[in-house]
Amino acid sequence: MKDRTIEVRGCKGYDRATGAISFPIYQSATFRHPALGESTGYDYSRVKNPTREELENTVALLEKGSRCWAFSSGMAAIGALLKLFNPGDHVILSEDLYGGTVRICNALYSKYNIAFEYVNTADLGAVKKAFKDSTKAVFIETPSNPMMLVSDIKAISEFAHLKGALVIVDNTFLSPHFQKPLLLGADLVVHSGTKYLCGHNDVIAGLVIAKALPEVTELLDVIYKSEGASLGPFDSWLMLRSIKTLSVRLDRQTENALKIATWLKTVPTVTDVYYVGLPDHPSYQLSQAQTTGFGAMISFKVKTVAIAQQSLNKVKLVYFAESLGGVETLLTYPIAQTHAEAPRELLDKVGVDERLLRLSVGIEDVDDLITDLAQALTEGE
Repeated sequence: MKDRTIEVRGCKGYDRATGAISFPIYQSATFRHPALGESTGYDYSRVKNPTREELENTVALLEKGSRCWAFSSGMAAIGALLKLFNPGDHVILSEDLYGGTVRICNALYSKYNIAFEYVNTADLGAVKKAFKDSTKAVFIETPSNPMMLVSDIKAISEFAHLKGALVIVDNTFLSPHFQKPLLLGADLVVHSGTKYLCGHNDVIAGLVIAKALPEVTELLDVIYKSEGASLGPFDSWLMLRSIKTLSVRLDRQTENALKIATWLKTVPTVTDVYYVGLPDHPSYQLSQAQTTGFGAMISFKVKTVAIAQQSLNKVKLVYFAESLGGVETLLTYPIAQTHAEAPRELLDKVGVDERLLRLSVGIEDVDDLITDLAQALTEGE
């Protein structure tokens, strides 16, 4: 089946026991055993729940993976992945990266003597140069947050595998609807399911999808059932419902984003526009080669700090809020929100400053969005 069909139907398509087309919410912590030594396949919901299992199998199908684990948040998912590594291991990460990922690596996991090195993964040469004998993984965010840098997943994977290292891709910005890192050579994919997979700003969720790597999947199983950061059945059902409209939402959002990005380039107060769907983006051709769509995330810089900060107060239709990927258009100030705790030297290196704004484009009428942004970005008012 093609993606649009999988998104709508899910893995099983309907509940086999009742015929329910809306897959049921199995709101049960525990399950009755038929007899000693016998099981229905479900014992305790922390380990396995039918509703969550349907979500996991659906996302695994979309990402072309062998296994999927649904977590209570994107950060819980990333935390599980970081537990794959041991003291003395070296992990390369995209230097332009969500601030929460930087925080969990630097503040929590570095104390276990795991060495994290931040590299411009859009530069294949820089990735190769950063490799050491102790390098166990490359963690890529592409397009990156918030500077929209694009990394060559296939080329990095080929080199990393020669060195015996894993490749992990944060696919949050594009979702499996537009990008399938496992088919490009990556070993693991992680999502903040809160974003495009949910799409309605009403669920916090995370997902990890893996290739058929027995040692990795067995360890993730142990981490998952031992730490208990699994997604609840009701939130799993909400995610299943949301994924049904993933294609229509993302297609509309991407259409709107291209129009807004093109318009932003004509705005006198805007100095730089970062959108992978613009033909003048340095990785436009790479994006065309490894994705089927450009997504709906735009970052841009304005002339002054005052304009950036005033625009946050002046938007009316667009919401000044954190997060992204929902049907509502959101404007975010990375320096004070998503990247507030990232090291300043790293932010300076990638260009995240007080003039940078990040726009998550929704499905509203694009003319209404442009009208609102136009008044918000007007200088001196």
